Amino acid sequence: MFTLLFLSLIFAPPIVTVALSILRYREKKERDSSWGALRDSSYLWWIIIFIVIDTLWVGTVVYLLCRDDANWQYRTCYILLGILAELAAIGFMTQWITRKRFLVWCGGLVAGVGLLIGVGVYNYHLDQTSVKEYFDFRTYIPFTEGSLVKHADDVATLHFEDGDDLPRMDGATALYPVYAAFAQATYPGSLAQKDKEEIEELIDCTTTGNAYERIVDGECDIIFVAGPSKEQEQYAASKGVELEYIPIGREAFVFFVNPKNPADGLTLDQIRDIYSGKVTKWNQLGIKGMGKIMAFQRESGSGSQTAMLRFVMKDVNMMAPKKETFSDGMGGIVEEVSAYRNHRGAIGYSFRFYTTELMSSFNVKLLKINGVAPTLENIENGSYALASTFFAVVRSDASDNTRALIEWICGPQGQALVRKTGYSPLGN
Repeated sequence: MFTLLFLSLIFAPPIVTVALSILRYREKKERDSSWGALRDSSYLWWIIIFIVIDTLWVGTVVYLLCRDDANWQYRTCYILLGILAELAAIGFMTQWITRKRFLVWCGGLVAGVGLLIGVGVYNYHLDQTSVKEYFDFRTYIPFTEGSLVKHADDVATLHFEDGDDLPRMDGATALYPVYAAFAQATYPGSLAQKDKEEIEELIDCTTTGNAYERIVDGECDIIFVAGPSKEQEQYAASKGVELEYIPIGREAFVFFVNPKNPADGLTLDQIRDIYSGKVTKWNQLGIKGMGKIMAFQRESGSGSQTAMLRFVMKDVNMMAPKKETFSDGMGGIVEEVSAYRNHRGAIGYSFRFYTTELMSSFNVKLLKINGVAPTLENIENGSYALASTFFAVVRSDASDNTRALIEWICGPQGQALVRKTGYSPLGN
């Protein structure tokens, strides 16, 4: 019922306009009235008033229909084409359309449709190209030919043998290179004889949210993630599962902008103002010529969204994301802010290693926070405000082999591998 009412509200004004146009044409044909007589008719003025209202209404409806479209070119073209169609109806209604004017109108229509097609082809090209740029964790699968996984400098003091109960791993995308390196160093070399799919079952990467669910449900033995969200803690409690969080390294939580943005840094208060909706334009922060701020966000339960809420927003409510500023993938938020998408006013957040190493093909500029750059040195000396710990998480009933792996990771060889991969070890 609601759908029928909504559709009737949308299409009723144009239908009435067309109907009045037909009636007016018949009236003119029957009475053979001139334009001067029509102009003097009070009936005509009521029609014109109605058409103006009709045009504004249709333009508004078209805007509302495409309000979730992130591409402003589409919005503009839809509205202009809607108004162009209404103006044509006005012309036909008042017998103002001549052959030349009709050709001009047709030319405008063709140009508008051509622009829409051009924008569509351009965005299709962007989508096809960007798919190839995403980081694929499978390039780091251990024990496979051509893997980018880092190897320990020395033979590991912990080494599992064939037939041992190997701990099943899972975790965040950004941390896969780290725990893949742990597996490469300590798991039996016979894994190289297995298919990639079999190795992935043992050393998986289902992202932070899924990894927390899987360890609670007993589908894996150890996960490598940022700290849990409230919902993830509640899920473990609801299942009666106690989780242990063992710090194994530190990483910087970073904010980045398009390289065309002249901003070099922001304060934490300014970031809170942006993501609470208090500040919506760059000129409010003294940055000229960048227009509206497009503040991208991640989905609830992701490692970066949890870090954002816990370390940045704290007690400040974060504004609800719009469709065009929401990214359900870690790589997507980097892509959207990068120069490739031309979002000059965009800002986003993630972790340093993922942004600068795993998504290095996208061009973004990391911001200083409170005047300090997110470098590995500043993470280790404690001067960067948003350096956070990442964890190996196990169940309280973890197996002996899982406990042994945790002990090795926290030892000198495991921590050296953390550094070699590109993160900051705990000893700094």
